[in-house]
Amino acid sequence: MWTPADAPAGGLHPGDVGWLLRHADATVHLWVDARGTGRPDPRLDPRHDAATPVAVGFLDGRVLRVTAAPDADLGALAADAEELLVPGNDWSDGLPVPGWHPDPKETWLVLSWTPEPVTTRAERVGEPDAADRVLIHRSAFEGSTFTLKYWERMKASPAGHLAVETLVRTPTGSPAAAATGWFAGAGRCGLLEPVGTHPDHRGRGYDRDAVLGTCVALADRGASAVDVVTPARNGAAVALYASAGFTVVRETQAWTRSRRS
Repeated sequence: MWTPADAPAGGLHPGDVGWLLRHADATVHLWVDARGTGRPDPRLDPRHDAATPVAVGFLDGRVLRVTAAPDADLGALAADAEELLVPGNDWSDGLPVPGWHPDPKETWLVLSWTPEPVTTRAERVGEPDAADRVLIHRSAFEGSTFTLKYWERMKASPAGHLAVETLVRTPTGSPAAAATGWFAGAGRCGLLEPVGTHPDHRGRGYDRDAVLGTCVALADRGASAVDVVTPARNGAAVALYASAGFTVVRETQAWTRSRRS
């Protein structure tokens, strides 16, 4: 509900949570405020009628990824988040924790696509295509543990209805590239997460078609724009999104603290 019409400045998109929910043990933390002060109290039951959500987040490896309401008390939220940031969890994405600083070692680019008429070879992914969609992901990302069961769990999750997926095949029918997009509501910015191409079919524009197909599908549902976030050092990804009409709207960095002994 806090996703803007243009590319988010940082933090989470509903699609980030949707992609997380492929895991059976996924844990999402919700901060709520029953007093109308904007100060978070994670002890309050979010199902209570008077409880107002002020932030949501989860641990992504060693990174705490958070997004907050525009009027949330970030100082109070950051103090509470320290309880989640056990030694070894040294980064925060989306929450400027007091006393921390932007990490200069990794710059991320936020790129945005504005809806426009395009042609693409991409087709929507349905259940008969799920195995090929999983195959693309496992081949595109070394070490991936993504399986058909994970895909089914993601689609059956509370965020599953927000997912829009497209698949591009070669002229002989082999799966070549796929992209997953996430809807956040009419008039709000959609998200690409993830995008992959089979190693045997790279360099032929299949990935661009998958990206555009997913963007168009999101726009057809009412998305005002589509954004994607990628490391600035990933030149291939930056070139792909530029070829699909994305433009860089901002740079962002994770917030980090000194390592604890």
